[in-house]
Amino acid sequence: MTSQGEHTTMNARTRTLIAAALVLGIASGPAVAHAAPAPASAPSERIAPLVSAPPNAAALEAAIAGLGPQHEDATAALVRVGGTAGRWQGSSGVADIRTGRDAVEQGRFRAGSVTKAFTAAVVLQLAAEGRVDLDGPVRHHLPGTVPDRYGAVTVRQLLNHTSGIPAADGPGDSFEAQWEHRFDVTDPRTQVANAVAKDREFAPGTAQHYLNINYTVLGVLIEKVTGMRYEDAVGARILKPLGLHRTSFPGRTETRIQGPHNRGYQAIPKADGSRELRDVTEWNSSDRWAAGDIISTTADLERFTVALFSGRVVPKNRLEEMFTVPDVKDFASGKPAVMTAGLSRIVLPDGTVAWGKSGGRHGYNTAIGATRDLSRTLVYSVNATDAKGQDMNPVALGVIMAAFTK
Repeated sequence: MTSQGEHTTMNARTRTLIAAALVLGIASGPAVAHAAPAPASAPSERIAPLVSAPPNAAALEAAIAGLGPQHEDATAALVRVGGTAGRWQGSSGVADIRTGRDAVEQGRFRAGSVTKAFTAAVVLQLAAEGRVDLDGPVRHHLPGTVPDRYGAVTVRQLLNHTSGIPAADGPGDSFEAQWEHRFDVTDPRTQVANAVAKDREFAPGTAQHYLNINYTVLGVLIEKVTGMRYEDAVGARILKPLGLHRTSFPGRTETRIQGPHNRGYQAIPKADGSRELRDVTEWNSSDRWAAGDIISTTADLERFTVALFSGRVVPKNRLEEMFTVPDVKDFASGKPAVMTAGLSRIVLPDGTVAWGKSGGRHGYNTAIGATRDLSRTLVYSVNATDAKGQDMNPVALGVIMAAFTK
C-alpha cells in the first residue's frame, strides 16, 4: 500500500454512527448511501459545514489494507481525498491476480454512473445557453420520442429521475445472464423505443425512480441539440477545457480499458464452497452509454469534481439544479428522494452534508463526493468482487467513513 497524509485518531462512536447512516439507503445497487434527508429547501443545508480536520490517514490506510485475491470483497482500491482541510492519497491490492503486481495508483477504471454527472453538466450548459428549456417537454426537442400518453415529461424530470419512464429490457439481473451478453452492442435509440413502448410507471414529477433510461434519453437530446456525437459533445465541453486527458468514452464497440489499469473481477461461488475470481475487465458498456460508460482516473475525477462545485463547468445560475432534491418520494422504497440532476445528497449523523455520485460496473465501484464548500473531497475506485451486488461494498463503505469523519 502507498499513502501520504496526516494522522489523527478516529472516534469509534463516530465510525459507528456514520456506518449506520450510510447503510440506510443505497441508490440502485452499490451506490454511495445516504441517511434520510431533511426537506431539500431547508436554508441551513444549502451550504455544507466546514470540515477543518485533516484526512485521517490511519483510518484511510486501514480501510484499504490487505486487498488482493485473498480478500473477501476487493482486489484493489485507489483513493484520493482532498479539499481545503488537507490531502491524502493511497492505493492497495493488485493490478492482476495472475501476476500479483501492485495496483496501478494512477490507473484508469470504469466509473459507471459517475457518467451521469458529466451528462447532466452538459444539459445544464445547454440550458444556460438558452438551447434547452428545463421545464419544456422532452418531445419539443425529440418529437415522437416520448408518447403523448406519458404526459408532458420535461427535461428537468429526466435529470432528476422523476420522469416515470420505465427501464428498457435487458438480458436480466443475474451476473451469468449479463456475462453471456457482455459483448453485445446496444443502440441507445432502440433502448428508448423499447422503454416508452411500455406504460409509464407514474405521472411525471410525482415520484423518483433512479433509472439509466432517463440519461439515455438525455444523451440522445444532447446529440440532437448540439449536432455532435454525445461523446464528442462531452469531450469538447468538459474533458478538453478541464484537461481531463485520461478520461474517455470507450465507444460503441470497444470492450477494453485503454492504458494502464487494474483488472476487475467477479467472485463466482463454486460447488465445493470455494470461489472463482472471473476476469470481467473486458466488457461492452454501450448499454450504459450516457448513463454509465465513462472511463477515468482518480486525479481526473477529482479535478472534475472541484471544477464542477466551483461553478467552472456549469454556470452558477444553473448549478443549483445539481444541489436540489425534488420534494417527492422514492418510487421503490417510499423514502424521501435523494437524487438531484446528476448527483445525490448525503447527510451524515453529525450534520455534515455532502454531495456526490457513485457508479458500479462489474469489477469496479467508483464514487466522487464533496462538501459544498470543497473543504473535503473524495474520489475512489474499488475493484469490488461483487460490484453490482445489492449491498454496498464494505471496502467502499470504509473509505467513505474514513474520508468524511471529522
